Amino acid sequence: MEKWNTYTIKFATMTEFQQQILQGIPEQLPAKKAYPKNGNPAPKRKDILSREEKKLAVQNALRYFPEAWHKELASEFAEELKTYGRIYMHRFKPDYEMFARPISEYPAKSHQAAAIMLMIQNNLDPAVAQHPEELITYGGNGAVFQNWAQYLLTMKYLAEMTEEQTLNMYSGHPMGLFPSSKEAPRVVVTNGMMIPNYSKPDDWERFNALGVTQYGQMTAGSYMYIGPQGIVHGTAITVMNAFRKVLDKNESPEGKIFLTAGLGGMSGAQPKAGNIAGGITICAEVNPEAAKKRHDQGWVDELLVDLDLLVVRTKDAVKNKEVVSLAYIGNVVDVWERFYEEDIFIQLGSDQTSLHNPWAGGYYPVGLSFEESNALMVDNPEAFKEKVQESLRRQINAINKHTAKGTYFFDYGNAFLLEVSRAGGDVMAENNIDFRYPSYVQDILGPMCFDYGFGPFRWVCTSGDPKDLQKTDAIALEVMKKIKSEAPEEIQQQMQDNIKWISEAEQNKLVVGSQARILYADAEGRSKIADAFNNAIAKGEISAPVVLGRDHHDVSGTDSPFRETSNIYDGSKFTADMAIQNVIGDSFRSATWVSIHNGGGVGWGEVINGGFGMVLDGSEEASIRLKRMLFFDVNNGISRRSWARNKEARFAIEREMERSPNLKVTLPYLVESDILDDLF
Repeated sequence: MEKWNTYTIKFATMTEFQQQILQGIPEQLPAKKAYPKNGNPAPKRKDILSREEKKLAVQNALRYFPEAWHKELASEFAEELKTYGRIYMHRFKPDYEMFARPISEYPAKSHQAAAIMLMIQNNLDPAVAQHPEELITYGGNGAVFQNWAQYLLTMKYLAEMTEEQTLNMYSGHPMGLFPSSKEAPRVVVTNGMMIPNYSKPDDWERFNALGVTQYGQMTAGSYMYIGPQGIVHGTAITVMNAFRKVLDKNESPEGKIFLTAGLGGMSGAQPKAGNIAGGITICAEVNPEAAKKRHDQGWVDELLVDLDLLVVRTKDAVKNKEVVSLAYIGNVVDVWERFYEEDIFIQLGSDQTSLHNPWAGGYYPVGLSFEESNALMVDNPEAFKEKVQESLRRQINAINKHTAKGTYFFDYGNAFLLEVSRAGGDVMAENNIDFRYPSYVQDILGPMCFDYGFGPFRWVCTSGDPKDLQKTDAIALEVMKKIKSEAPEEIQQQMQDNIKWISEAEQNKLVVGSQARILYADAEGRSKIADAFNNAIAKGEISAPVVLGRDHHDVSGTDSPFRETSNIYDGSKFTADMAIQNVIGDSFRSATWVSIHNGGGVGWGEVINGGFGMVLDGSEEASIRLKRMLFFDVNNGISRRSWARNKEARFAIEREMERSPNLKVTLPYLVESDILDDLF
């Protein structure tokens, strides 16, 4: 424990990497760099700025650098803006390799700050990040920073930070270190926090191009992304429970089809999750590089580029009752239509393309190649939008034909149904208010998990040692089994699914980047697991601090009417009080860092989401902090869900109040519907 309370780097023995971190913006202007020809570059962004606004964007970028450099950099940044639609400052990208190093390799006065540096580098690791050259982690536009100058300054600030300072991050920009206290967060992150009337998609394009805001997604701009593993677990739970809804009680998913789309960023998790769930997963992806990356990483079993071969391979897999994941490099609309012609029955259907960002590479229309789409979205945005909406109408028409035959289709929280409705597709229910298909939160994760307090708790072993991760897996498994033995019937299924997950986690080879793990747990589970980790660190059984966090896609951190809070039916699902209360409450309960974002998985202006990070160092202080913060982080959301009259949440919060005498939550009185029938 003492080792981590006094943790620091001895500057006399600094490595070249540590020296570069402490340097921040270099003293000498580095040579201009050529953009790498391979990799997976972000699509060019829309040319939306006026001439005067372009001058302002360059002026904004130059304020990071000495005046003597301005003339040379001005023309270079103007060219970047013209070529890419953004100023990334590629010249200033560090030459060192980007990945999560062991915590002891970071120059820092605070081990909390060193852990945050580790998490930032993990988010930008090319093995993890979708578009690493443009500092984008996932979702097509989910950025850690807007440019490389922001990265350099942030890492320098973190290296210099004491445990009585807080770094304020304004949409990727490090505003500076401010005096605070040991109990305060070390970093407070805001991303894309706009005046409400300036939160349309084109507003993001304009203000991001100006260099004054960014789209932090959910865990990209909060430094808590852990690669596809983070969404594999939620997807596995979703697919397992979706199969339970459509299959007979003792019927196996083997040989049953789950058809979806998207292998970039978070959606790369779908094939692995499908394998864990035990069925056939078919995932279409138009970007060959994204598909090949997931195949190389072992997240998808087979790649196919020919639709005829996909049909044959699928029929064989069904006949042989296989458990297999197939990636088709092509458009999913073609697959939906062809499978209908071939009379291939699809048990489960969904979509995980980045439709929160439909006009800038989040969705590619059928009938155009990947390259043609990338050109059209820049050269003729209106024509591209028409093609996207035409494609969405075709896709939903094909889906409707399959669901008429018994396919269970659900929206996977990527704004698919929302954008189909905006395109005029046949997706509305008879009341012309609701969608004809449910969100997966409405049908599965909401009532089965979130309302009971179960959500995506995660941790990272900062040593980088797989043995530490194995130790945490064993601790978490032991804790979960103990809780399950005493748990009420209502949460037995959740406990069993997560025990299965953690017991098989290592053999499923889920790690990409940092030594990280995710597990759905409630407040009791999170607190007991975290405390057990902290004790193991104090005893030296785990060799370095552990970072706790969660996906923003959770019980309490996100207000999103078309996803996380889509099963809130009291009319409050368009409010964002819960997310704001969550991040404020986590802050003064001593989270190590907190974040609040506009955007997230369903689109700019459609959601407010917040998250946290907490460093466990084996100290008594950490034990106190984790108990009070994790308790609030979950129960804030359960109480709101209970007030919305969700019966599962009512059960969960009443149970929590019995266990915690200091918790007193306002409970709703339930109204008989016949009292209301004749009022209006």
